Amino acid sequence: MALKATICKTELSISDMDRHLYETFSLTLAQHPSETIERIMVRLLAFALNAHPQLEFTKGLSADDEPDLWQKDYSGVIDLWIELGQPDERRLRKACSRAKQVIVYGYHGRNARIWWDGIQSSCDRFDNLTVINLNGDAIKQLEKLYNRSMQLQATIQDGLVWLADEHHSIEISSEVWKARA
Repeated sequence: MALKATICKTELSISDMDRHLYETFSLTLAQHPSETIERIMVRLLAFALNAHPQLEFTKGLSADDEPDLWQKDYSGVIDLWIELGQPDERRLRKACSRAKQVIVYGYHGRNARIWWDGIQSSCDRFDNLTVINLNGDAIKQLEKLYNRSMQLQATIQDGLVWLADEHHSIEISSEVWKARA
């Protein structure tokens, strides 16, 4: 018998001083049986960093032809394609040809650097690609915030993110490895 996804409900209040966005989102995430808590929390973080009323979670690990999150316009054109982890060059090429903007969030510390060093030269040609590495030590701390029913606050200022619940606050820094041209 196949394992079912775990449903997580989240109320995410975002204060993004960099983009002047102050909004609360009620989100439902399906955690794939093979998805780690760390990864689902990075999906929430990616949502906070790119929050928009049309940004939505996809089937994620359950679908090979979809990103982790995407934002489509009303005609179905993909404005934003968000990948997590270490996608291969073929997947990035496909994403860059289908979407106006592609963002990859790496979060595995040293492994992410090894991945990027190996793929960087083949990705230089993608003008609509941004690669951001999230601080791996801070990402490991996100498990403290995980619950199937979460109320989180995200504060974003000067490229730093503070993600908090009523008991914990975690500061997450990032480094841009490739900026969109």
